[in-house]
Amino acid sequence: MDFRLTEDQRALRHGVRALLTGRFGPEALRAAVARGGRGLDRALWRELGAAGFFSLRLPEADGGAGLGLPEAVLAFEEAGRVLLPGPLVATHLAAGRVAGAAAGETVVTAVHGGLVEWLDESDTVWGDAGGPSGAVAAGAVPLTSVDPLTPLHRIPEDLLTGPTGPTGPTDPLAVLLTAAEQLGNAARTCEAAVQHARTREQFGQPIGAFQAVKHLCAGMLVRVELARAAVYAAAVTADPVDIAAARLLADDAAVRGARDCLQVHGGMGFTWESDVHLYLKRAWVRARRGGPITESEDVLADDLIAGTGR
Repeated sequence: MDFRLTEDQRALRHGVRALLTGRFGPEALRAAVARGGRGLDRALWRELGAAGFFSLRLPEADGGAGLGLPEAVLAFEEAGRVLLPGPLVATHLAAGRVAGAAAGETVVTAVHGGLVEWLDESDTVWGDAGGPSGAVAAGAVPLTSVDPLTPLHRIPEDLLTGPTGPTGPTDPLAVLLTAAEQLGNAARTCEAAVQHARTREQFGQPIGAFQAVKHLCAGMLVRVELARAAVYAAAVTADPVDIAAARLLADDAAVRGARDCLQVHGGMGFTWESDVHLYLKRAWVRARRGGPITESEDVLADDLIAGTGR
């Protein structure tokens, strides 16, 4: 099976990257951090809608681009690179089902593992007919999020099992798109570590000349490429087992990659002024979005056991 990107896919990735880096660059990122997860940029949300970010997989007859899951994965990978805030996955999956979601006029969030992101800034909670003013929002408990770009609320168990609450297992497509964001996160921290290793000098030479730093950067690259292969393959097959594997590899690449990037940056990597900690914190929060890691591990274990039986 050939997983190389087509010319159209490369053009899509280039276009999304140009849009996001131009519209949500370092200054916009820091401005969002200063807001502390309050005041989602609705103008940017509508721009994403106009660009087709949310309607990417909708049929052309319904106003979408008529593309597939592999193209959506490429778009979400780029969103992960720039730490684009907001409930992107939920709004994308709600396009065509919730009025205004495809155009970016409606911000949709969802409950994942008892947590909901951007509840106060969303117009609709996926699976809850009452929306933010309904049962879920009324009973939600605000949390202090480790990620300043991802405000969180915890949903009590009685609301999760009630007739109006979001129920059922985590949507595999949501898990895959989150894995794509994690892949973008991991790729960006790998690039940042390599760039710093090339330019930061110590003892009269770039720190990248030291073996310990080389090993850190090499390990980051290996994890990124393993995750990329898994995420792209899962986008083609859409198989739950492939998605579980992609999720585990992407989470590992994002979290460990951000930690290693911080290590390469040394003392300055721990400072608030550095963006490295933002990538690590977002990776931590995203890793919880797909439910406990053990759920994905169980999917893989069940598949291996079934395969042994054959």
